[in-house]
Amino acid sequence: MPASPAAADQAIALLRKLGAADIAHPGGTLVAHLQRVRGQLAVWGARPALQLAGLCHAFYGTDGFPTALLSPDRRTDLAEVIGAEAEAIVHLYASCDRKATYPTLAETDGAFRDRFTGRLHTPDPQFRRDFAELSAANELDLARIDPAFREKWGAELLALFTRFQPLLSQPAWSDCHMVLAAAPPD
Repeated sequence: MPASPAAADQAIALLRKLGAADIAHPGGTLVAHLQRVRGQLAVWGARPALQLAGLCHAFYGTDGFPTALLSPDRRTDLAEVIGAEAEAIVHLYASCDRKATYPTLAETDGAFRDRFTGRLHTPDPQFRRDFAELSAANELDLARIDPAFREKWGAELLALFTRFQPLLSQPAWSDCHMVLAAAPPD
């Protein structure tokens, strides 16, 4: 089921208002990347809230992309546009301290470190799956659009998503393997 066209249109309007169409990103602009991520999640059959989160996943910046469109203290502004569930996924994604979290994310009790607060917590299984699926859609977009990125990071990303495989949908895992297994090893 696709994300609500009205919510997606409002999110794109907010992205443009906040300058995402003017921020360079591999494959064009940040807004173009975000739309591709949402589209990939839709192809994989992600539920509407996850698709909207994919469209908005960079609102607060990320551990790998520090440019923020909104401060995390303005979460209600984004939630009013995409809904509380989608915003919670965006916040989880943005708050991830990747170095501390990635090694144990697929473990039921693996700690998730919030890069904004330093707090450790254990997201519920649905949030872990959402995080993994969104991470895969994001990184695969970069790998598809930028051969140098794929060459540099493909083997490491394939190892990461192999660890995340229990959290990924079958279509997401198949795409990870298809796109990244062709990447030459470091």
